[in-house]
Parts: sequence; structure tokens; C-alpha cells
Amino acid sequence: MNIAYAYTILYVVNVVETIAFYKAAFGFEQKFLTPENDYGELLSGSTTIAFASIELGHSNFKNGFLESKRTNKPFGIELAFTTSEVEKVIENSVKNGAELLEETVTKPWGQKVGYIRDNNGFIIEICTPIQAQD
Repeated sequence: MNIAYAYTILYVVNVVETIAFYKAAFGFEQKFLTPENDYGELLSGSTTIAFASIELGHSNFKNGFLESKRTNKPFGIELAFTTSEVEKVIENSVKNGAELLEETVTKPWGQKVGYIRDNNGFIIEICTPIQAQD
């Protein structure tokens, strides 16, 4: 069996606004957007980050799902973006509407990490790549 991780799809209130946030905050480019503006994708590396409208999500799941809201505690899941400029990326994302969740710290293994919440309340980790250990 051949299988690959291809997409992360976040269900959001407004797909167009969310894509605009990710473009401004992180510099990602739009890959695709449906004419209905209910599904869109970003060019973000080897795995596609996609957004679907809440309405589209409800049409996919008969029993519904929990919606992410900035007024609620975040879900226990995160997107992680690597960069050598953690503080700069966090600062730019906050300037463009993100909420600072946790200040940047250096982990015992040497990795710098900080956490924000996007415009929909999803957790995003901004971190340096983990260095291979001998």
C-alpha cells in the first residue's frame, strides 16, 4: 500500500478572509479557490493547507463537528511552520491579526518555538527546524 499525507483542511467561517490572513501573515500564495469561495488551498510546501467553509463542512459530516472560535479554548492540534526567523514571523503574524498564545522559548533540544492562534482560533507553532542528533 502506498499512502502519503497530502492535505490539512481547516473548516472556517470565511475562506477568502482566511487565505488573505495566511498570505499576509506568512507569505503563502493561493493555489486554488472555488468559484463559490467555499474551498481554497495554499502553496505551503509539500503538504497542502486547505480551508473549507463551515457550511461545506456540515454538508460533509451528518452529525456536525466542533467549530474553532477564538473565544473558545483552542483544539489540541496545531499546524507547525518552520523558519530560522521565529520572532520575526510571529511579530508579522500578530501585526496581521494573529493572537499571541505563547512567547518564543528555546526547548532543551535547542529548538526555538512560539505559538499563535490564527484568525479562526487554530493553533500555529512557529519554530526552527529540529536538528538531527548523532
